[in-house]
Amino acid sequence: MSPKQQRGEATVDRVLAAALDLYAAEGSGGLTMTALIAETGVSSGSLYHHFGNVDGLTAALYSRCMSELLDALIAALERSRTARAGVRALVEAYLRFTRDSRAAAHFIHASSYADFLPAHAERIAEAKAPRMRRIADWLRPHVEAGHVIALPDFLTEMLVIGPVAETSRRWLAGAPDIDLVIAARLLPERIWQSVRGEHSPPSGTRL
Repeated sequence: MSPKQQRGEATVDRVLAAALDLYAAEGSGGLTMTALIAETGVSSGSLYHHFGNVDGLTAALYSRCMSELLDALIAALERSRTARAGVRALVEAYLRFTRDSRAAAHFIHASSYADFLPAHAERIAEAKAPRMRRIADWLRPHVEAGHVIALPDFLTEMLVIGPVAETSRRWLAGAPDIDLVIAARLLPERIWQSVRGEHSPPSGTRL
């Protein structure tokens, strides 16, 4: 990588970090080019060169936050030996990310149906696809062995991620009856039971 490319990446990183801070402090209304110029000292020309416009910057931030979430899930998954341990680890990692990276998690959930996404869907999917493949590749041998039920990938995702995503969304929205500590204690095993295959070891088997 050339020095110019390194400087460009450093600028993108600095701007996206500042954008998330602005979002955490002021909400989506705080994400303006003027505010980012004031916060980072990056010129308007540089901002438009890297992101095109506010929507492009917002899409880049969404992609960055989503990549961080998926990287956290992959790290937890790939440390696991068994299907049960892996599914439980995914659930726990998602809830931990929500708790520890609240601004990023909030931005992901708040932006899921935002107007800016369709125009940048291809770029977002390009960053997401290799990470989703790593998750699918880890699960595949466990499905083939009958330890995890054989379903289309999107349905497995709904069964595993759907409950924790909704729990996280409600917690981030301030729902008073949602407790992530309780969720992390109760959800992992129940979600595992929803996807365990006919040939999975008994639940009492050591992970």
